[in-house]
Amino acid sequence: MKRYCFALDLKDDEASIAEYEKIHENIWPEIRETIVVAGITDMQIYRIGTRMFMIMDTKDDFSFEAKSKADAENPIVQKWENFMWTFQQALPMAKPGEKWVMMKQIFGLV
Repeated sequence: MKRYCFALDLKDDEASIAEYEKIHENIWPEIRETIVVAGITDMQIYRIGTRMFMIMDTKDDFSFEAKSKADAENPIVQKWENFMWTFQQALPMAKPGEKWVMMKQIFGLV
């Protein structure tokens, strides 16, 4: 198993944040399927204020390149991503077009 952690911000609007959280109580089934098929075994998102933190556990053979390619070719994923972007905003250090920014692990107890 591999674990990756990412950060992303939401737009600073209470109603928008509440709607975003409500949507994530029951994501589109097609989106859930693309996550699982890609080899992601668990995904959790946490929020404080406008900052979100995502933990993603994957199978050892998970490939970001394969997931990105499959997502780019899937119109439902593209629709979801465009919809989610109406709630989200890039981190200040994000590269152009980058949404979720991978975080660097700086400590591990085990």
